[in-house]
Amino acid sequence: MELAYGVEGLKKDNSSLITVGTFDGIHHGHQSIIRYLVDRAQRKGGTSVALSFDPHPRQVLTGEPVPMLTTIEERGALFEALGLDRFIVVPFTEAFAATSARDFVVALLVEQVGMQEIVIGYDHGFGKGREGNSDLLQQLGADYGFSVDVVPAQILEQGVVSSSRIRELLAVGEVGTAGRLLSRPYSLMGTVVHGDGRGKTIGYPTANIAVANPNKVVPKQGVYAVHVRVGDAPELHGAMMNVGVRPTFANPDKKPLQTLEIHIFDLDADLYGTRLTVDFVKRIRDEQKFNSIDALIKQLSKDEARCRAELKL
Repeated sequence: MELAYGVEGLKKDNSSLITVGTFDGIHHGHQSIIRYLVDRAQRKGGTSVALSFDPHPRQVLTGEPVPMLTTIEERGALFEALGLDRFIVVPFTEAFAATSARDFVVALLVEQVGMQEIVIGYDHGFGKGREGNSDLLQQLGADYGFSVDVVPAQILEQGVVSSSRIRELLAVGEVGTAGRLLSRPYSLMGTVVHGDGRGKTIGYPTANIAVANPNKVVPKQGVYAVHVRVGDAPELHGAMMNVGVRPTFANPDKKPLQTLEIHIFDLDADLYGTRLTVDFVKRIRDEQKFNSIDALIKQLSKDEARCRAELKL
């Protein structure tokens, strides 16, 4: 797959079949669009192209960070796995936000990228103020010689699949349902950093990870059964993960900081500086404060047993 960041110097390909969107999450609905696009391109001997934006348009328009389900790098990997030929990332700026829907289609998609067909979701809006829609595309298609395909809404778990719905599920810890809407477990990547080393002293050594992208969505605080990949290795390791502020060891004089701690089952290795990929499987319980270390250790033993059961270890 070709990845292009920006459109300066972009090689025009008049055989392009294009879809446009933020595609945060590459969820079941997005996958339906991409699979349809790739199939159409293969049957027509064309090039399948997804055009997306970075940063998220809402972040530029509101000035507020937008919680992201996937980074650009993650989206690229997922697109490639779906068979996409070309992924174009357009830097989204205030100036670009002022582009009219007509200019976006004609100047960018037709004249720069080279578009013979566009595939969009049922609720797609584009251009300044999201003034563009399927009706405008049909009008412009008649003038500039491209066709328009609209993919209907995808329904799962008794609702329309959307990135906002998945964010809401993660905010309440429903990682299982979120995973079904994504057609894969929700995941995040981070690098193992030094913690206080307390886990090792109580028989549950943990890897503390720092998430690379500060806008990446972290599920609700609590204890989770997870799978972990170490570096680029394909193996999945079972683990339990705590997302929270470790109230049992909280310093009343300091503001608690959220940490992500992973105890990987049956793995004894020095992981400092290593990248871990965490797949969330099931939320086990709320984070809680214990009155003694013994009480904490007893609960961790129960958590491990339940996590192993959830992961079928």
